[in-house]
Amino acid sequence: MTNTCLTLEGVSYMLADGRMLFQNLNEVFDQRRTGLVGRNGVGKSVLARVMAGELAPSAGRCARGGTVHYLSQQLERQGSVATLAGVQPVLAALARIQEGSIDAADFDAVGERWDVRERLQSELDRCGLPHLRPDTLASTLSGGEAMRVALIGADLADADFLILDEPSNHLDRANRLALLAQLQRWPRGLLTISHDRELLEQMERVVELSPMGLRSYGGPYSFYAACKRAEHENAQRQLEQRKLERKRETQAMHEQQERQARRLAKGASDAGSANQAAILLGGMKSRAEGAAGKLRQQHAAQRALLSQRVQDAARQLEPQVEIAMHAVASAQAARLRIAELTDVVLPYGARTQPINLTITGQQRIGVAGSNGCGKSTLLKMLAGQLAPRTGSCQVWGRTAYLDQQLATLAPERSAISHLLDVNSEAGESALRTHLAQMGLDAQRASAPVAALSGGERLKVALACALYAHPPAQLLLLDEPSNHLDIASLEALEHMLRQYQGALMVVSHDEMFMQSLNLTERLQLLVN
Repeated sequence: MTNTCLTLEGVSYMLADGRMLFQNLNEVFDQRRTGLVGRNGVGKSVLARVMAGELAPSAGRCARGGTVHYLSQQLERQGSVATLAGVQPVLAALARIQEGSIDAADFDAVGERWDVRERLQSELDRCGLPHLRPDTLASTLSGGEAMRVALIGADLADADFLILDEPSNHLDRANRLALLAQLQRWPRGLLTISHDRELLEQMERVVELSPMGLRSYGGPYSFYAACKRAEHENAQRQLEQRKLERKRETQAMHEQQERQARRLAKGASDAGSANQAAILLGGMKSRAEGAAGKLRQQHAAQRALLSQRVQDAARQLEPQVEIAMHAVASAQAARLRIAELTDVVLPYGARTQPINLTITGQQRIGVAGSNGCGKSTLLKMLAGQLAPRTGSCQVWGRTAYLDQQLATLAPERSAISHLLDVNSEAGESALRTHLAQMGLDAQRASAPVAALSGGERLKVALACALYAHPPAQLLLLDEPSNHLDIASLEALEHMLRQYQGALMVVSHDEMFMQSLNLTERLQLLVN
């Protein structure tokens, strides 16, 4: 086994617009299972691509002690299952060899993996995907199936170092547990970029990327979270101490200046009454003014130093700025009927048992089930986008639907323009304030949605759902925790706990679901 590691030496990366995404990063990633965390937009995915060799750093270098396999969160579903699993070049080389090729490049491509086709099919069967074949078109796969195939490819790669970017997105509960088991079995270097707290709890250490650089903590996630709380409390105390120090010192300097002024005034009075020569009085006055000027200069330098200390302490708190999401006020009665499903059979996918459900004004429903059982289809039906195969679906209240693909967002348009479409009453200034409180500053609010990170795009869609006018009476959320950083996820949980309208949410994130104070759970069962 290669004792591999990835070493960052002064790594920086500048975006095309000239903005420095991160700079002078120094860190060693060894064989410990490591989770990489950080706010959306801070550059985690870019750093992963730099470490994998897909991007060149603007400065510094990344030294790789072995082969690296990188799995992006944005899976390319071009080609076949074999392409998605990363083994298509090996299969193509095998096919050429079987046809008589003696090209050394083909034999190098195969290496020791002469049984890769059989291994791929065996893993597909073992992972509950026996209906897939290596030549199955990747475009026909669901999001969950595509991720599972890509994870199989990660295992088959036999790389020295594995880099996974949000691998638990789109996975149902059973496959999330299978992913945790797979990562526990992985024997070599592992870096996982994730906001999945359950997954991060399995890591041996957590590394945080922030505007201040990289900082390594121990593991698991609960230890990292405790350290962050302690750091925040210490930084807050330090800031308060620096402010108090500045206040006390400023008051002391003010009192010193007053004492000096009184002494100068008394000296001038005494000198005048003593009838001293004018030349002596002038010299005394000049020396007194010089001393006063020197004291003012000393105090100015001291005040500048005290203010700098306060600013330095305040900067330590900047990464801890909270994300705010405000629950839309709702006066609807708890007994008000919002929607009713009667003997509903979903129109697509696996055939589930008929659904009978009445949704009332303040009901909070969590929807669970395996990938492909129809959870997203159910939400689309309640949103009025689909009709049931059989049965009746009646919706009387206003709905807001947030789908996994964020299809309501036009890539070329900005966040603020989307928000103005759904709420022209509030005014642009108020809407920009909402976006800023969600972590989207003026620049990001005006940028095309296509230029935002996955988590930032989700925040835009959330803002359009939360701050529409008139507000929705039924909020339909399909995997809203995907792509959100931990601070934003905790803010979303807090907001949804406060939300007074009817709520239906689909998620495979059990920690997220447990935080929402659900009134009931709906399990979709396949016949």
